[in-house]
Amino acid sequence: MGEADKKVLTGIIYQAVAGFYYVWSNDQSYTTKPRGNFRHQKLKPLVGDYVQFEMDLEDDTSVGRIFKMEPRKNRLLRPPIANVDYALLMLSLKEPDFSYNLLDHFLVLLESYKIKPIILLSKVDLLKESISPQKAEERIQEIRTLYQNIGYSVIALDRTGQDDLSPLIDIIHDGVYVVIGQSGVGKSTLLNRLIPNLELETSAISQSLNRGRHTTRQVSLYAYKDGLIADTPGFSSISYDHLSLENLSLCFPEIKEASYGCRFSTCVHLNEPHCHVKSMVGEGQIAVSRYQNYVSLYQKLAERPKNYNRK
Repeated sequence: MGEADKKVLTGIIYQAVAGFYYVWSNDQSYTTKPRGNFRHQKLKPLVGDYVQFEMDLEDDTSVGRIFKMEPRKNRLLRPPIANVDYALLMLSLKEPDFSYNLLDHFLVLLESYKIKPIILLSKVDLLKESISPQKAEERIQEIRTLYQNIGYSVIALDRTGQDDLSPLIDIIHDGVYVVIGQSGVGKSTLLNRLIPNLELETSAISQSLNRGRHTTRQVSLYAYKDGLIADTPGFSSISYDHLSLENLSLCFPEIKEASYGCRFSTCVHLNEPHCHVKSMVGEGQIAVSRYQNYVSLYQKLAERPKNYNRK
């Protein structure tokens, strides 16, 4: 392929399979591979990366060569994806049971990557069957009120497919969206509803493990409205390897806001006097569960080795 036959394009990687990277550019899909020097430079493209690549103008079926990756705004390790703008964060209300602790851990992870969360509560129907419709609605409203007061969107869904998805659809615009949560909470089911021809494999809950089997085997981006939605594997663990102790409070929006009222700028909201955060917890303006999860995470991060490698 001579220089005159080359065409340079820019696009976003929407799928990566067996060393090949499929790039969406100018409303068309291209099959590409990175140049050999990427390996020597220890550069590994990810789904969500914006790249520049060369294509052979004489052969539309040729494999393009990625020669440049644009700077990333963020990068997730689990799942491996870059440049995420929003997260559809799914937690089930039943099977597995809802956990404030797990939700807050996910929210901290997303805040640390500057990803805006949209909280989705799945399996409303199962919760209603296990207690009563009235108690279930009270439970959902309790969760919704707590997190909406912080500034998060909260949407409840069931498994039947008869509920109204318009509250979710209405807030999906441009940007890259990732669907995350535990296994078995309904991520693939939701994506099959949003994109009917997707037909992702879904699985039943494992009774022995009380969690779903990982049914989505690779990360892929799918066009939806003006944005792109990624389907991702279920999470078995959450890592804060990248998060420094000093930045933890920034990942709790209400604690970050309240900290401006603390007398000491170095206050970490544990045992310091004149701590505005603790005052607001005592007054009920910051949820006790949120503060307790902050303290628990602070202690966990503080126990890491002093020379722990963090960015």
